[in-house]
Amino acid sequence: MRHGLLAALLALCWPSLAAADESPVLVAHPDVRTVHLTRDTTRAIFAMRQRTWPDGQAVRVHVLSNNDPVHGRFVKERLAVYPHQLQLAWDRMVFSGTGQAPTRVFSQAEMLDRIANTPGALGYLEREYLDDRVQVISVE
Repeated sequence: MRHGLLAALLALCWPSLAAADESPVLVAHPDVRTVHLTRDTTRAIFAMRQRTWPDGQAVRVHVLSNNDPVHGRFVKERLAVYPHQLQLAWDRMVFSGTGQAPTRVFSQAEMLDRIANTPGALGYLEREYLDDRVQVISVE
């Protein structure tokens, strides 16, 4: 009850702060050494153009389906692109044989499990799904 009231007050007083709190966050496997990424680097990783972390470890990207509202919010708010733009980039790479699409998961619970158990994994979750099995990566 308190959380709902607090969220409503935040939305009324500071809409941008309340919206930022609701945005899905970038999460990675706990052994990933990177803790900050730029928006451009994050976008390149999710577009499958950058396939390694800055330390050289392979990135294993996980995403929800294009029609999932959490996927839409993450892509628009954190990457500043639309879901169909990412899908077009993935399709081009797959059909040309130059790359592959990210691993698709069906729920945030599955996303949490995959990120927690896949070395080098990267994905996104709403804050309510976070636990100590994954680390949050900040996007600057």
